[in-house]
Amino acid sequence: MLALAIALPAQAWGPLGHRLVARLAEDGLDPRARAETARLLRGEAEPTLAGIASWADDLRAGDPDLGRRSASWHYVNLGESGCRYQAARDCPGGDCIVAALDAQVRILADRGRSDAERAQALKFVVHLVGDAHQPLHAGYGKDRGGNRYQVNYAGKGSNLHSLWDSGLLNTARLDEDAWLARLRALPAPDAAALSPRATDAALPWVEQSCRLALAPGVYPPGHVIDAAYVQAHLPTEERQLRLAGARLAALLNAVLAAR
Repeated sequence: MLALAIALPAQAWGPLGHRLVARLAEDGLDPRARAETARLLRGEAEPTLAGIASWADDLRAGDPDLGRRSASWHYVNLGESGCRYQAARDCPGGDCIVAALDAQVRILADRGRSDAERAQALKFVVHLVGDAHQPLHAGYGKDRGGNRYQVNYAGKGSNLHSLWDSGLLNTARLDEDAWLARLRALPAPDAAALSPRATDAALPWVEQSCRLALAPGVYPPGHVIDAAYVQAHLPTEERQLRLAGARLAALLNAVLAAR
């Protein structure tokens, strides 16, 4: 029986998942995008994409006002609408991940903006691309993306959202470098899945994530998480992390291509 040693933080993917997406993206940056991201992140404590990957979650403590204003940028609720996005219904006022990522990409691409504005936009872009690939960030509104769906594992209570944020990853008991090697070994995503859209880049990604969230078995019968659940669904998380890293690299290469 697989031991379910699961630490369940509140952030999307958790710091480990976001760092993995960022490090996978760094693998795919072209020279121009790599140089520009390095320039924009100069002065950061860890001036890499991985170093700022959880910044948007950390705003809750470091900048409560911006953290509050951007709280709804991390998700969109599509479960009740069959995983089909409609801006007027699902993103009023532009306060959802689809519109937020689009807005931050535009700021990052605008060379007329200050470096500080563009660096902040880069931090949001790195984080939100990761969030768009966490299935529960595009699931049901009625249970707040699984936050209100209680589950039990190893005799302890938690919720489905936290399980998909970090819990499933932690069952493997791998450190960051070992996880990175495992994800790099997965087949590279098809090039057709990477082409960044001019606008609303996250739209097809969140619709895909929603379909994963609503797939049979994701909401476990009896609310119990066991070894069979982990074995069935951990590969989905791995593929989503691999895909998120490749898509983030493609997006940054496109956005930062212009001199």
